[in-house]
Order: sequence, then C-alpha cells, then structure tokens
Amino acid sequence: MISRYSTVLFLTLFIFSCGGEKSGEKSKKLPVLGHKKIENIEVDGEIKADTTYHTVPDFEFVDQDGSIITEGTFADKIYVSDFFFTTCPTICPTMKAQMLRVYEKYIDNDEVGFLSHTIDPKHDSVAVLHDFAEKLGIESSKWHFVTGDKDEIYEQGMKGYMVTAGEDDSAPGGFIHSGAFILVDKDRRIRGIYDGTVEADVNQLMDDMQLLLSEYR
Repeated sequence: MISRYSTVLFLTLFIFSCGGEKSGEKSKKLPVLGHKKIENIEVDGEIKADTTYHTVPDFEFVDQDGSIITEGTFADKIYVSDFFFTTCPTICPTMKAQMLRVYEKYIDNDEVGFLSHTIDPKHDSVAVLHDFAEKLGIESSKWHFVTGDKDEIYEQGMKGYMVTAGEDDSAPGGFIHSGAFILVDKDRRIRGIYDGTVEADVNQLMDDMQLLLSEYR
C-alpha cells in the first residue's frame, strides 16, 4: 500500500521540481530531485558555485538468476526502480502490469534497465524471484528482480530512492511500500518519481524517459 509518508514526499518532490518554472514554460530537461549541496570552489582563479546532487548509494544485491547486481550493472544506463513483494495482495500486480508496459517499450534499448527490489527477502528467494520473472516473460539481463539483506533493502529504499519500504504488521501482507516508479539517470541521480498504479503517471514516465535519453545525445 502507499503510505501517507510516501504521498507527502511525492508531493514535496513534485513541488520542488516544478517550482522553478514560469507559468506556461516547459523545461527542456528533467529536474534533479532530492537534497543538493552548493559549495564555492576556485576554478582558474575564479570562485564558482559547484552543486552536488543526491545520488543513489552503492548497492549489492542478488537477482533472479543468482547474479550479483550492483550500481555497475547500470553503468551508462538510465533505469527505473521500484519495491514490491511476490505475495503482495494489493498494489503489486497493478505495478507489475504497468512496469511491463514500460519494459516492452524499451526492451530493445540498451541504454535502459529495470530494477525491482523485494521487501520480503525471507520469502522471496532467488528461486521464487526466478519463477516470478519467468511468469512475467521478461529477459533477466534487462529487468533484475533482486533480493538481499532486509535492512539494506529498506535503507536503500528510504535513503537511496526516498520512498517507503519496510515491515508493518497492520498492512495487508505484513509489509508497507511505496507504489512509486523511480527514474534514475546515468549519474545515479533521481530525475522523476511516478505513481506506478496510475496509467497516466506511467505514460508520463515513458515520455520523461525519452526526454532524459535525449540529454545524452
């Protein structure tokens, strides 16, 4: 389920990303979301402002084929990330149906990847994730379903991608997670967060992916 925290965070990021545009003005580049740090540095004897943006931290998980997946797996790629669990009784089936739409559009684009983290690693073993991916009919080299240490997955969700992921006995299935699809650029910066249960939002994600890819051409 999508928590109140996720909704507030999403709205905050949306406002942050759109606040700099004038009315009726369409940005040619996607915003960079999250915290940023501005420092003055000296370049050729001149003091200039240098901006450091939030980036997704290093990670190491195991995918449905038993392969080690790290940030290096997505080198020179943009990718879409999300959080789920295979026994989810609420939003996960809708999310995966929507993610399949994105996957099918970009299946032949080597600059695009997909990364789905289980938040129930105790149940979602490599074998379970393999069966899950096989039923979806996806290529494992393109879309990685990963498992690993529970705390590391939760921390990566909250601090890395800025979305909710964790255990909650009161939630359906015993877990709570954001329904967000997170768009990450080739520099591991977050460039968009979209509701993965809403078709219109996912359409916007696909449009934004085209815009993001154009930045590298």
